[in-house]
Amino acid sequence: MTMTAPPGDFADRPGSPAGTRDESADPAALGLDLGGRTDDLLSELLRSARLSGERIVAYAPPAAFSIGFAGVGSLHIVEEGELVLRVDNDPDPRHLTRGDVVLLPRGDGHRLCDTGRTAGAPARWLCGTFAIGDPQASHLLRSLPAVIVLRDVSGPALEGLEVARKMLVVEMRSPSQGSAVMVARILDLVFIQILRLWAAGPDAEPNWLAGALDPQTGPALSAIHRHPGRDWAVEDLARACNLSRSAFAERFAAQVGTPPATYLALVRLDTAADLLRTTSLPVALIARNVGYTSEAAFSRAFKNRYGVPPARWRQSARP
Repeated sequence: MTMTAPPGDFADRPGSPAGTRDESADPAALGLDLGGRTDDLLSELLRSARLSGERIVAYAPPAAFSIGFAGVGSLHIVEEGELVLRVDNDPDPRHLTRGDVVLLPRGDGHRLCDTGRTAGAPARWLCGTFAIGDPQASHLLRSLPAVIVLRDVSGPALEGLEVARKMLVVEMRSPSQGSAVMVARILDLVFIQILRLWAAGPDAEPNWLAGALDPQTGPALSAIHRHPGRDWAVEDLARACNLSRSAFAERFAAQVGTPPATYLALVRLDTAADLLRTTSLPVALIARNVGYTSEAAFSRAFKNRYGVPPARWRQSARP
């Protein structure tokens, strides 16, 4: 998610008339579970992007191979041997070996190549692909790293991935009625599991996913995404997370990588873009729906994020 300069104050774009605040913004009223469970934001966001597994292919090429992939989310599970991963616009190759699991969630172009070594077992791996049904929602995936590599996974997480791998192999080797749907569903499960493991691991960067999975910030992210047009104050979001204002602001910035006000502004503008693309609502009404009382302020913020005013963006975004 591309970051923009944060608004000076939450009140720069309130959803309530000037001088008033929505006093009902308590966690229970927002549908937030105060028993410790956060809303399932990851499922909601992936559902909005209509991400779905497509197909699985087994690769066992002869020596001196170089196979390219582009324009589609990809999963690679190394079953045997060694190979080299080269990602477009990344000068650093990654050396992969048996057991490594690699996810390229954004669909970045990449190549898998032979190591050039003559000794050792030939490389063999599974490759699954994913489709994004709503390209305009791909900003959710663009904020993820280009490559996620899992090595030395252990415990229940490893068991789950291994079960999924075996099920994929069975469906490939002995396809029958419903195999295509089975493969797609298994790939969906693997995609989500890899994201979970990465977000909980030491290599995770501050990101909306890390924030969503963090019980101390997850309720706030769910509230923002469910009600982007609400007249939020930091105190409201902190209360939803059972934290003080200062503790919440610090935790949110550490987990998500941006202050709450900046993240709220981004979600509002992304929601506005979706409404511009999928509805015929007037720009002024969309501005109010996402929390702006001034159409001029909304247009300035939208142009700062997307490069063009809302009306022009709408014309270019539609078929």
